Amino acid sequence: MNLLRNLPHADTAEIAERLAGSANVRIERIVSQGQTSPAGFWYDQDETEFVLLLDGAARLGFADGETQSLAPGDWIEIAAHRRHRVEWTAPDQPTVWLTVSYR
Repeated sequence: MNLLRNLPHADTAEIAERLAGSANVRIERIVSQGQTSPAGFWYDQDETEFVLLLDGAARLGFADGETQSLAPGDWIEIAAHRRHRVEWTAPDQPTVWLTVSYR
């Protein structure tokens, strides 16, 4: 298995694939291509989320005004209930994320 091969086409919608998990942990590969969070929408998750950008480029925004640009190899841990959104993903290439959500 390879996280960067056989990518699904995400030119019309972001695609999340569950890779592994249990009752307390979820590991997903997410492929985006130009998608952003809808205007006014904020993720407010019950779990902490570890996010690793594998390929492409993205920018996250947080309700407290912070922004975080991500390039391949960059990672961030987002605490449970820290409101955030996807502000930008590269429109001309797939952006591949690996996320680990846990309680």
